[in-house]
Amino acid sequence: MNRAPAATLCASAAFIVALAVNEGYSGTAYKDVAGVATIGYGQADGTKMGDKTDPVRALKQLDKSVDEHAKGMVACINVPISQGEYDAYLDFSYNVGVSAFCNSTLNKKLNSGDYAGACKELLKWNKADGFISKGLTTRRQQEYQKCSQV
Repeated sequence: MNRAPAATLCASAAFIVALAVNEGYSGTAYKDVAGVATIGYGQADGTKMGDKTDPVRALKQLDKSVDEHAKGMVACINVPISQGEYDAYLDFSYNVGVSAFCNSTLNKKLNSGDYAGACKELLKWNKADGFISKGLTTRRQQEYQKCSQV
């Protein structure tokens, strides 16, 4: 498996498409499974119920948000990673937040060189408000598959 410093990688086209599909699009703000006001392609930062967007603005915001999440995530990774690991961890970070990623057992395992253990940690993050979410379970399984590609 080819691994490189995380800072030299960027989100793959497949990642962007999968993220947009996983998040889904909504032109009006709604409450996600955790009760957070969300709009566009899963944008929660600063979103209030009643907000509206359009597909072009939502895609621009998605691009900006992915870049911000990638920068934050990369700052917490101290070991080389593969493209699949990068995409999986970026999807995870976009979904749960950079702070949750950086402070997670997943990141601790990753930075200790336990690549397989870090990937397995993704599967534990399948709950919303304390309840197992079918959608999050599916998403974490997809991330795990990307992460553990050899």
